[in-house]
Amino acid sequence: MGLIDEVVNFVVNGSIGGLPPLAVMILPFIVGLIVGFLANKVLKIAVIAIIVFAVAIYFGLYSFDIPALQQLAQQYGPSAVQLGVLIIGVMPLSIGFIIGAIIGFILG
Repeated sequence: MGLIDEVVNFVVNGSIGGLPPLAVMILPFIVGLIVGFLANKVLKIAVIAIIVFAVAIYFGLYSFDIPALQQLAQQYGPSAVQLGVLIIGVMPLSIGFIIGAIIGFILG
């Protein structure tokens, strides 16, 4: 029981960089809630945009040019992957963040 008492004492009375541990533990949860909520909204908009895009292609209002898409992927693909890795590396990948993102996505 000594280890559990020590952890509880640290959470209640400790300090991480001058902040109470509860604040450090709650911050990733709140960021996860925001990210989950925004992901839900963006997903809804993306589905609507894909449907509109598919209808426009079907009726011939927009042509789908594969070579142009390949050129764009070759030109901007590496920088997009690099930016994605940077964002994932900066995000707080803690259990609080993941739980907050799931709750935010469900409630959004």
